[in-house]
Amino acid sequence: MLYKDRLKDIRTYEGVMQTELVKVIGISNAAYSEFEREKTIMPIIHLINTCSYFDVSLDYIFSFTEEKTYKNINKNIDVKEAGKRLKEFRKENKLTQIDLKKFLNTTQSAISNYERGRNLIATPFLYTICKKYKISADYLVGRIDSPKYLK
Repeated sequence: MLYKDRLKDIRTYEGVMQTELVKVIGISNAAYSEFEREKTIMPIIHLINTCSYFDVSLDYIFSFTEEKTYKNINKNIDVKEAGKRLKEFRKENKLTQIDLKKFLNTTQSAISNYERGRNLIATPFLYTICKKYKISADYLVGRIDSPKYLK
């Protein structure tokens, strides 16, 4: 489970219908329904936009923390900064790109593209890294500067 319980809970708590939310984040009702039930994984940019709409953190949606939001959340994501932070994280943990690709079961090319800021890290990869290493998803994608690591 990546986010389905909290995603639905926050939407219903706020009294927002799926039809209203999909207009804001720019996806179809059918796609959002699949995402909310985790039949398919929501791309990270849509998840970030959803979090921004509800003013909640990725860490909260991923159930890494009970704190719903952080101060000073950056609503504009800089893909280059996110890549820089991923590379910094990898080096701090003495991981090579090959180590990370094996851990995430992906390609070295994908890791390289994330670190170079060509693509934003995929949702399941972000979740997996953050869960194992207790690093903030919001920090890694550049939404916050602190806290970097979670308890």
